[in-house]
Amino acid sequence: MDRDTAAAFRAAAKAHGIVVAGSHDSYLINLASPDRGLRERSLRSFCRELERCETLGLDLAGLRRNAAAIRRALLRVGGNVPILLESTAGQGRSLGESFEELAVLLEGVGPEFQDRLGVCVDTAHVLAAGYDLAGDYEGVMQEFDRVLGLARLRLFHLNDSKTPLGSRVDRHEQIGDGYLGREPFRLIMRDRRFRDVPKVIETPKGDDPVRNDRRNLNYLRRCSQRLTKN
Repeated sequence: MDRDTAAAFRAAAKAHGIVVAGSHDSYLINLASPDRGLRERSLRSFCRELERCETLGLDLAGLRRNAAAIRRALLRVGGNVPILLESTAGQGRSLGESFEELAVLLEGVGPEFQDRLGVCVDTAHVLAAGYDLAGDYEGVMQEFDRVLGLARLRLFHLNDSKTPLGSRVDRHEQIGDGYLGREPFRLIMRDRRFRDVPKVIETPKGDDPVRNDRRNLNYLRRCSQRLTKN
């Protein structure tokens, strides 16, 4: 990442009013791999990702893997970019499907780094992992608060789910067209506890990405209008 590219990115973000920018780490990185060679290559790749985040001046970095390797990366790279552990659907052998597992991962990084750690809640993943956002929104948020603390929730990935509650299958859908339906998104957008938490749509793009993104954004903005007015 050369200086000219980084400067151009920072200038463009400022010009377009981008308030928060985050990096989604590569899916090829596996910090929890039992293969030592792959684990070390993954660590090097993650360290480079953190370096790029610092160079670009990003606000958040997301990943889904292992506390010991995260600690090694933070000790090696330094800087100030927060790292968010993303909730997962529990598919295969992925880590982070339960709030308890996320709590263990966060704690395992070490006390000196806790102010740089948080959670990214992916709505489709949470439903697939067995948390009933569609039927018991407040109950899920209370459970998150009990186990992790709502202050840990630093980012939302908003997407509906093609698969039902507890399926442990990660398949995203347009907002309102899946098993979550529209109500959980309305509640999130009007929840004052999350008023200042960034929210990113991570829905399928289909044949018309701009149209689909605008459809989802327009619905979310309509949901948030009442909160903004109040």
